[in-house]
Amino acid sequence: MKINLIKQTGGRFLPCTDNDMESLTKLKNGQSYSFEVKQIRNYYFHRKYFALISCTWDCLNDEEKEFFHSPEILRKTIEIAAGHCERIYSLKDNDFRDIPKSISFASMDNTEFQSLNINN
Repeated sequence: MKINLIKQTGGRFLPCTDNDMESLTKLKNGQSYSFEVKQIRNYYFHRKYFALISCTWDCLNDEEKEFFHSPEILRKTIEIAAGHCERIYSLKDNDFRDIPKSISFASMDNTEFQSLNINN
């Protein structure tokens, strides 16, 4: 089980999300638990990123939306343009193509996520 917590003054920790709170309630009172401490990516910045992708999608005209097909394809195209991708060889096309790397919380830290910049 993975639980994300925010450190408060006085040594208290609060769950970051409702899902984290739900996970905490599954732990039994009076039991000892071991936690590994790792600083995670900024959850609010992550939400902002996806809100900006959604806003960009909403600003596209119908022809542009047809070109990208979905907000998910738009997001992946932007990530490839930013250089956050891997080059693979396609046996079908007999050519190389870029595929976006994962932006999941587990796959990149806050510094890497903030460097996801199309101006790089």
